[in-house]
Amino acid sequence: MKEIAYAVWDPGPSKQRTVYWLKMRTILDIFGQTMHSLWAHKLRSFLTMFGIAWGVGSLLLLVGMGEGFRAGNRKQFDSIGENIMFIWSGRAPVVQGSFTALRQYYLTARDAEDIVRECPSVRAAFGLISRGDIRAVSDFYQAAGQIVGAPAGLAQIRYLPIKEGRWINELDDAQKRTVIVLGSEVRRTLFPGRPAVGSTILLNGIRFEVIGVLDQIGHGDNMNLNLRSFVPFKAMREFFPQLNAGEGTDVITLINYQPRSRALHEIAKAEVHKVIARNHGFDPETPDAFDEWDTVATVDRVGKIFDAMNMFLGSVGLVTLGLGAIGIINIMLVAVADRTKEIGLRKAIGATRRSIMFQFFVEGAFLTVFSGGIGVAGAAAIMAAISGVQLPPGFDTPRIVPVTALLAMSSLSVAGVAAGLYPAHRAASLEPVEALRKE
Repeated sequence: MKEIAYAVWDPGPSKQRTVYWLKMRTILDIFGQTMHSLWAHKLRSFLTMFGIAWGVGSLLLLVGMGEGFRAGNRKQFDSIGENIMFIWSGRAPVVQGSFTALRQYYLTARDAEDIVRECPSVRAAFGLISRGDIRAVSDFYQAAGQIVGAPAGLAQIRYLPIKEGRWINELDDAQKRTVIVLGSEVRRTLFPGRPAVGSTILLNGIRFEVIGVLDQIGHGDNMNLNLRSFVPFKAMREFFPQLNAGEGTDVITLINYQPRSRALHEIAKAEVHKVIARNHGFDPETPDAFDEWDTVATVDRVGKIFDAMNMFLGSVGLVTLGLGAIGIINIMLVAVADRTKEIGLRKAIGATRRSIMFQFFVEGAFLTVFSGGIGVAGAAAIMAAISGVQLPPGFDTPRIVPVTALLAMSSLSVAGVAAGLYPAHRAASLEPVEALRKE
């Protein structure tokens, strides 16, 4: 009736503008009727919207926590370096094929050189000497920590960010210069509030010049990384050789090496095993003869754990989300059933089936989109609050995964719209007299 009145009232020739105005007015009327219907059943509408928001927010928080845990552990591995492999001295059978009597073998600098020369799948390899019994003394305080003898090229594969000064160079190593790069915690202890670069410290009575300071690496349990200081490899070998290394004169603590690509890490490992086994006289296939850490394999295993955890958290969130969807379906079914007479009355005065179904579409869409938006905003607010809290090691700030939010909103929207359109279609198909008779 309103449409007829508006059409008669319009005196001008601009019919397209009039039609557009009528359509907008109809949409506004439908939206107003939707809001009036929801307000008339405030408690029911609130509980349904709360269920939807809770479901969306819970799903995003659970998945976001899983992603935060994944990102935190990835940062821990990144603080070591990309695709880094570690191998230490180990134990091999005294007699080939026998596992009852084992002998200790010690890695040497020659092993690292042979790995670089003979292993095509290895991009770089460096031998290191590490000792924790060296006392560092400045003019102000003293500190204990690990002193590592490192070649200049170690910074190519390990994460060693320089905050002040510079890293060890080739000339430092070749000339056995007594220079040192301090870890951030060692620098804080030895030179509190004072400049460190250019100063000197004593390492077991031998004077070393500070040429650089590392930036902080890691947090919490990883703070031991900041207690390491680095000196040139050849200077370390001359002044502080490896302890408890038998009769060898070229013994090192460990070898760091990096495969040419992540996909080649197993091949690189097998090549390294062959070189070390040949140099130390045992079969490379001997089980447990190598003491090593493959960070690539560790990251892959941890990634699978995170994938399983995300699946579990996501399934828990989907259950909660499903409860919200059930709430939408319930309220829409009840809303249509309660308004069957209204539908019959509207049809009797000229309303079309399309306009009736569009009203319930708007109602279902509004419930899902508005409530889902509240859930997303609530989850984002909680994550923002958590970002200001000191999290345990291995955890990063949770973050909203856009794909998860989109899937949650889409599934709820489909449920809400379908739950409203199906009964509305049945009711709108009734003859006006039959619809008015419905209880």
